[in-house]
Order: sequence, then structure tokens, then C-alpha cells
Amino acid sequence: MSERERTYSWGDPMQTATAARTMAGVDLLRAAMSGDLPGPPIAASLGFDLVEVTEGRVVFAFEPAEYHYNPIGSVHGGVYATLLDSAAGCAVHSMLPAGVGYTSLDLTVKFLRAITLDTGRVTCVGTVTHLGGRTALAEARLLDGADRLLGTAVSSILVIRPQPGTQVG
Repeated sequence: MSERERTYSWGDPMQTATAARTMAGVDLLRAAMSGDLPGPPIAASLGFDLVEVTEGRVVFAFEPAEYHYNPIGSVHGGVYATLLDSAAGCAVHSMLPAGVGYTSLDLTVKFLRAITLDTGRVTCVGTVTHLGGRTALAEARLLDGADRLLGTAVSSILVIRPQPGTQVG
């Protein structure tokens, strides 16, 4: 049996969570993307990066690796789902003011093509389709280098606003 090993590190996630109380979502995401704030540990665990942020749209990228594989030799569906969920949620976060949070209510994923080492760099684009007072809808698309669709997701997201009279930060 041939063993492989992987080592990685991550920054303090509470530093970014604390900053979220006083920073607009788009600014927080840009600070994490630039390295001014730590990115989420899940990104380090799976090896993906936030590469673009505008209001209502984010793009993640990753290179498929063996450590993403399932037992049949392709990227595990949980990796697809994690990227799609992250892109949908962060797209919504990019439109929220300081101190307003969110959480996924549901995620419907469609797996369209296998991802392997041969696929090369994959991007995941998340966009907001609706932002309301209490809920949001977002979609995300996984694409290969030739812009072929690898998977999609639609997410309903709960917007968590501070209670009236509570202080943010």
C-alpha cells in the first residue's frame, strides 16, 4: 500500500467571525480573499480559494487532488456540495450589511459530470437570485476550464438580522 500525506494550516476563524459584526459582507469577503483576515478553515481543508467578490456574486477555485477522491476514483460529491454551498452562501453574504448573518436552509445539488485530476482547475460561481428581509435564494455553478457545467445547486438561505434594540459589535 502506498501512503500519501498532506499538511495544511489555517488562521483563527473567530478573528473573521468577530470582524463580521462590524464589516459589510462584501468587505469581509474581500478582506479574507486578500489575506487581511483569515479564510474559513474548510477552505484550507479542501484546498479551495475565494478568487473574486462583487456584490451578489463570488467565485471560488480549486485544483482537484487525490484527497478529494471517493472510492471509485473521482471527486467526492461532498466536495461538490461544499463548494456549491459556500459559493451560494457567500454570494448572499456579499450583499449583507455589517452584523447581519445567514445560514443555509436547504441545498439542492445536481451532479452533471465527474471531476478528476484530469479535469484541471475548477471554478464555482455563486450568484444571488433574490434577497429578501428574512430569506434569500442563490444559485451556484461548478465549471471546468472550458466552461463546461460540472454541477449546479440552488440554495434557500435564512437571513439572520439582529433583534431590534440589540447592539452589533
